[in-house]
Amino acid sequence: MALFGLGKKKEETKSSCCCGGTCAPDTMEKAEEKKTGMGVKILGGGCAKCNQLETATAEALTELGMDTTIEHIRDWGEIASYGVMTTPALVIDGKVVSFGKVLKKEEVIKILKEVRG
Repeated sequence: MALFGLGKKKEETKSSCCCGGTCAPDTMEKAEEKKTGMGVKILGGGCAKCNQLETATAEALTELGMDTTIEHIRDWGEIASYGVMTTPALVIDGKVVSFGKVLKKEEVIKILKEVRG
């Protein structure tokens, strides 16, 4: 007999979700659908570094004559669905190509050429 609950093991709940089980299945399903879409996305909460990456990406897209629509994802649940834990991150056509640093315009151009040809 354990006195005052001492010695009892806490039940562990295991979840296969990347956010530790705090999100709803329908939310994750929607996030997965968005991930597979074509386009350019910036992942981050809207800090100065995220905004710098967005600016550099917009300049690179303009210089290359590509579609300049950039989606800025600020929802942490959706960001986690990409497997990104360090922002800012750059996603091109559903693939995370950079995270945790602010790229310069020239670096974004190089990545865009590699990914989109």
